[in-house]
Order: sequence, then structure tokens, then C-alpha cells
Amino acid sequence: MEIIMRTTLLFSALLLAGPAAAQDIEALKRDTREKALPVLPKVVKMMQDTVAAEGVAGAIPVCKEKAPALLKARAEELGWKMRRVSLKTRNPERGMPDAWETAQLTSFDVRAAAGEPATALEVGEVMTQADGTQMFRYMRAIPVGDVCLSCHGATAEIAPEIKDELAKTYPQDRATGYSKGQIRGALTIERPL
Repeated sequence: MEIIMRTTLLFSALLLAGPAAAQDIEALKRDTREKALPVLPKVVKMMQDTVAAEGVAGAIPVCKEKAPALLKARAEELGWKMRRVSLKTRNPERGMPDAWETAQLTSFDVRAAAGEPATALEVGEVMTQADGTQMFRYMRAIPVGDVCLSCHGATAEIAPEIKDELAKTYPQDRATGYSKGQIRGALTIERPL
């Protein structure tokens, strides 16, 4: 009888943990969104301002150096890891996704093809690391905006001088051929729990 009662209590605890865990994931997503996502419009504005002041070629170093620095500064404030990744990398030194990120980016593409808006694609998951500690991993899709098209758009539509500058700056570039609204990549975050 005691074994049955213990089994019943354990089963009940597991059933209750499911919805609680889902609520915790949603709370972590919401908190991560509120704290991290405001950096993305700052990156876009920085790019728009640079394009307006210096032209598209002047914005290439901003995208390569200043945008990652802005993300890094916010990540350091929060005590998290934060970066941009893509399946079609421009800068393999910084933008190569790991296995989990690759799976999420692939899922984002499938979900977008099924009609979900790219602006709403996100995922969050609690993961246990090799040392037994837990972290929360979060990704949010970054859709291609107007300011992105001059460097990431259809290859035939990228100006020759921009192609030349991209080839010098990013010799292994694969990040072209996008249209507005497509998923360019994602903001990926790791935060300790």
C-alpha cells in the first residue's frame, strides 16, 4: 500500500510539474525578451544612421564590429551570452550556430514557411550543462529589413562597389539572396539559472 501511495504522489508531482515548468519557460522567455530585445532596434537604428551619413559601404564595418560590440555590452550588463547567428553566415568567426542553434534556425524556417510571421518566431529551453548546472537558452528570429537589403538582398541587386567591399571584408560570405521579411538569422542568448 505504501508503494502505491508513493507512486501516486510521485506521479501527481510529475503531472503538476509539467504545467509549472511550462509557466517557468514562459516567464523566462518574457523576462529575456524584456531585457535583451531592446538592443535589436538600437542595432537597426545604428545601421540606418550610418547608411544615411556614410552610405551603405560605411555601414559594413558597423555591422561587423559595432553591432556585435553593442550586443556584447548588453550581455555583460546582464551577465549573459548574446550574439547573432545564421544558417548563411557572413562572418564565420562570429555567426556560426552550434547544433542547438542550427536546429532552432531550421525550425524557424519551417515555421515561417507554414505562415508564422518571422517577427514572432522565438524559442526558449532550460538545458542542463555537462557540469550539472542549468541555463536558459533563448533565440529570436531576426527578419530582413529594408536597411539589410543593400548588402543581404538578391545578389544581382547588390551594387558592384558593395559586392567588392563585402568580398574584402567577408571573404567567406554566404549571406546574400534574401528578400524583405525572410529570416536572416537570430539573436541567441544563454543565461545562467
